[in-house]
Amino acid sequence: MTLRQLGLAMGLASTLHAQPSEGDLRSRLLARLAHAPGATAGIFVKDLSTGREVGVNADTSFHAASTMKVPVMIEYFRGLDAGRWSPDATVMLRNQFASIVDGSPYSLDAAEDSDSALYVKVGQAVSVRELVYRMITRSSNLATNAVIALVGAESADATAHALGARTIHVRRGVEDNLAYQAGLNNTTSARDLGALLAAIAEGTAVSRARSDEMLGMLEHQEFNDEIPAGLPP
Repeated sequence: MTLRQLGLAMGLASTLHAQPSEGDLRSRLLARLAHAPGATAGIFVKDLSTGREVGVNADTSFHAASTMKVPVMIEYFRGLDAGRWSPDATVMLRNQFASIVDGSPYSLDAAEDSDSALYVKVGQAVSVRELVYRMITRSSNLATNAVIALVGAESADATAHALGARTIHVRRGVEDNLAYQAGLNNTTSARDLGALLAAIAEGTAVSRARSDEMLGMLEHQEFNDEIPAGLPP
């Protein structure tokens, strides 16, 4: 697995059939981490069929970065199940958002976004489902902020805690620099991410049908050169 020196929280809901014992797997993970001196990693692995768990710094809190898009996705699908918005709902895509610190406006830079192509749709009505899809499959920051404006960061946070993520904090959209400077950041642990991914896999995050839709989005992730690159099939 790829590690970043500033720290990468990794949550895995994984099948470990015919895999090493917990102790042996943990030893192998520690040996792999030794090849990245100075790096801090949070790792959590769970076999959903047996309940076996292995962790390294699993409860250490990290800056969540784009992993906070998982609880945002869950909250969108919970809204679908609850009828808060329809599957064909659209929003006017705007590149202006309000800081959670003082409500002042800020915008995103297309050059800093992994999905710069979405910016051509600013000013147009865009399907919320498309935005959620791009948020997950291309890690689109613009799509993420637009979805958060709909579902609410506080709601996504509350849902994450209800699903067993104990220390996660979903506070704000991407690139809210005033909030960042004030220490109001999105944070998570690897175990928290594991709880959310397990809830999706087991169909308890939302209905089974909606959970399957989320799994489909996750499986269509286009950037597979970092965490996925180091994992077995």
